[in-house]
Amino acid sequence: MILRRTQSLCPVCLRRLDAAYVQEEKTVLLNKSCPDHGPFSVPIWCEEDGTALLPAFTSWSRPKSPSFPDHPATSVQQGCPFDCGLCPEHGQHTCTGLVEVTKRCDMACPVCYANAGSSTAQSDPDLADIAAQLDTLRQASGACNLQISGGEPTLREDLPLILGMARRHGFGLVQLNTNGLRLAREDTYAAALARAGLDSVYLQWDGVREASFTTLRGRPCLQDKRRAVENCARAGLGVVLVATVVRGVNDGELGDLLRLALSLGSVVRGMHVQPAAFFGRYPWRLASAPRLTLTDVMAAFLRQAPELIHPGDFHPPGCEHELCSFSAVYRRTQEAGKSTLTLLHQSAACCNTGTIPPTAAAGASAARRFTALHWKGVQPVQTALDAENGSFDRFLAQAGAAQRFTLSCMAFQDALSLDVARVRGCCIHVTRPDGRLIPFCLHNLTAENGTRLYEVTSP
Repeated sequence: MILRRTQSLCPVCLRRLDAAYVQEEKTVLLNKSCPDHGPFSVPIWCEEDGTALLPAFTSWSRPKSPSFPDHPATSVQQGCPFDCGLCPEHGQHTCTGLVEVTKRCDMACPVCYANAGSSTAQSDPDLADIAAQLDTLRQASGACNLQISGGEPTLREDLPLILGMARRHGFGLVQLNTNGLRLAREDTYAAALARAGLDSVYLQWDGVREASFTTLRGRPCLQDKRRAVENCARAGLGVVLVATVVRGVNDGELGDLLRLALSLGSVVRGMHVQPAAFFGRYPWRLASAPRLTLTDVMAAFLRQAPELIHPGDFHPPGCEHELCSFSAVYRRTQEAGKSTLTLLHQSAACCNTGTIPPTAAAGASAARRFTALHWKGVQPVQTALDAENGSFDRFLAQAGAAQRFTLSCMAFQDALSLDVARVRGCCIHVTRPDGRLIPFCLHNLTAENGTRLYEVTSP
């Protein structure tokens, strides 16, 4: 049974194709066919796995009116997804803007969406180029949240200068996407980054077993991750644990990873799960890669952590497209030495603006505010003057946020799963040296032979 129609891409030649979501028993597939390369099908949603009742595909919806760019940087010529910049037809403002400051990396992860650390990596953009990208992002997207990414940004010795520039641009949140190795090995490094303007650390952390790190990252990492969190806590930085999850590798560890995240204390503001999307670098064939859907991740939490997570906890986003993510916000407490989670009403949650379906702009604004408040660390009030100027109120708000814990999942799109409706609703945009903003999935997307939809450009 066809549930809805859309357009997608051929994973071989990247030709735009008509596509449809089709229900087959309890699974929803995205089906398409290329006249040159034949039919393709990929699972998108599973409504029941035998142990946990999951939301129906047709019920997972949060309608909203599009929010088109005020000043499009590109025109519509070939149609979505080929005109990004953002073009006039893009339906969502920027919630998080990414600036990639290096392609270098001190790891060689077998799974890496950025294909970082390769022998063909480009030279680092200079500070003037990065400043220009920050200018472009601020002008196009206002005080959105900013993520400094790569590659591994901590390989740049001038990272504090970059953070200082970002802070002066007035972004709502300045966050660092990192493997955490330098944060672990240099006890004062986290504090130096905090002084420079860093708010939050988006810390790669895939599981609770070294075997999972070895498979996904090529080396044991668990103790490095722990030390990185300890140093961030001392520096007053918020930390979000970010797990790339692959079926048969670490999907059985999600419950234990959630318990571990809670045990690390209020420095860990949330846990974010990313089912592996198959672009960049990965060791499987695209068509046979071990995929996980949003509902697979929901079911894993329900099975593995039933004392913490319950059916109905998760809700669709009000910012990005409904098939891109789920989230829940909890109040955490300690009882008898164990962490407990109490689900907060959705009015306290990311992206929710009430019972009336919001515009996409309202969803993006709510998401930005929520993330900026809840993923930051709690900084002490330094002076009475700070308190008089409102810092004490901000301190109290952040202190309350420290008792909350966000649990979220985002399913990135690759050449098999791409849906142009989801692309148009994307709120995570990567700045390019030429001034364009590209939705995250399209920025990284490749055909099965590695051909990029959007070529890497130099400053």
